[in-house]
Amino acid sequence: MSRKLFRSTAVVSFMTFLSRILGLVRDIITAAYFGASAGMDAFLVAFKIPNFFRRLTGEASFAYAFVPVLTEYKSNKTHEEVQEFVDRMAGSFASFLFLLTLIGVVAAPILIMVFAPTWYGSHPEKYDLAVAMLVLTFPYVLFISLTAFAGGILNAYGKFAVPAFTPVLLNVCIITAAIFLSPYMDNKITSLAWGVFIAGIVQLLFQIPYLIKINLLPKPKWGWKDSGVRRVLKLLGPTIISSSVMQISLLIDLWLATALVTGSVSWLYYADRLVEFPLGVFGIALATVVLPALSRSYSEKSEQKFNSTLDWSLRWVMIISIPSMVGLMVLAGPLITTVFYRGEFTAEHVLMTTWALIAYSVGLLGFIMVKVLATGFFSRQDTKTPMRVAVRSLYTKVILSFIFLAILVDWNYQASHLGLALATAIGSLINAAYLYWSLRQQKIYTPGKGWFRDMFRILFASAVMGGILYWISPELQIWLDWNIWNRVFYVLLFVATGIVAFLVTALLSGLRPWRWKSGIS
Repeated sequence: MSRKLFRSTAVVSFMTFLSRILGLVRDIITAAYFGASAGMDAFLVAFKIPNFFRRLTGEASFAYAFVPVLTEYKSNKTHEEVQEFVDRMAGSFASFLFLLTLIGVVAAPILIMVFAPTWYGSHPEKYDLAVAMLVLTFPYVLFISLTAFAGGILNAYGKFAVPAFTPVLLNVCIITAAIFLSPYMDNKITSLAWGVFIAGIVQLLFQIPYLIKINLLPKPKWGWKDSGVRRVLKLLGPTIISSSVMQISLLIDLWLATALVTGSVSWLYYADRLVEFPLGVFGIALATVVLPALSRSYSEKSEQKFNSTLDWSLRWVMIISIPSMVGLMVLAGPLITTVFYRGEFTAEHVLMTTWALIAYSVGLLGFIMVKVLATGFFSRQDTKTPMRVAVRSLYTKVILSFIFLAILVDWNYQASHLGLALATAIGSLINAAYLYWSLRQQKIYTPGKGWFRDMFRILFASAVMGGILYWISPELQIWLDWNIWNRVFYVLLFVATGIVAFLVTALLSGLRPWRWKSGIS
């Protein structure tokens, strides 16, 4: 196993863990202050729209197109040529983002009508509030996409900690706004929108000193005709679709959820936040670190290193995602109760969010697998294959959403949001299966020795862990009756018990992850 690759993944995971912890604190505070109210629904719509565009123009989508090209420049060209490429990329990207942001702010009423169509006529107060907040939150697209650009440069140069820590600042700004700014607002919920706006500026400024440190602070130039910029743009189009399937799926959920009972948007959001915890801490962290490593192996035409690195990554995906999936499903109620049950977040909200979390957890393996499997293509500058796979999976997900909604609306209208979460989960598994099959079919990846034995050991250990947790965990009403300290104590105890049960069972069955080789020295 490559110590360097493992160490880099551990650093990014730790920084992401800090961000997710603060994200949970943020959600605890916003749930306590605003509950699953109409105002919270309006803010979540106003925040999800720029988040959707952020996924398209920044973070993973942009990184998958930009980092492989920048890595190639770094390996084969002089520092001056790299600087010129970065300057022209910065100027071109910033110009596009400014225009997009201007359009988004002006078209805020139309965007809310598109993403929450039922609100315009049936819930005008939600619609007006969401429009007002979107005007504040949409500029976040400009700032966070430029932040992602800066983070891509740092990642390509092996500086993973700073970009991984940057999301912490978003949570800090929203928490600060909720506590200290909301008392001064006519409508307190708008303080969260101001927190998002301020966070975008803070996150971008935070990256600048570190770009100066590696002597690659962009000096924006107009560069649409530059060959490197054109290559990135050519790769970017397909990545916009393929790497954002999960976000597109969530936005489809948002559109459908706004037509359901009040609170549905919030229940799906809070459940998704807990699923995002292992996804962000490990899945996105691993994909972030592996992308430059795979790109370098591909540039060096070392197929053996490429295959062994991807194999190492997928084994770690299994050892993290499968027990996490089982743990989230079994402890869904206790986790939701412990994290959110206070203030305006009622027992009904706990139950509805618990169902959504169980449904989302079914797809955790798929969510994480997609992140890593897609890098196998993106690192080779093949963005079309993941795009085709993603679109195919999205079609399936949309069809499943309507099928499950039709069933659940008749069975239990109050819990109809469960169908949206389940459709998203199954869609992610289908997406991962398609990507894996494509890698095998194109002979890009071949599983290493002992793969299937290790997978059986992980599945067996996860089943044992799940059985123990199910046996020792009391029913949901008891969790609701306990005070916060009892809930925290027992959640931590059960999580620790689950980890120990999994590790002991896995080791006794013969699993030896420290022997896995990544191929990167």
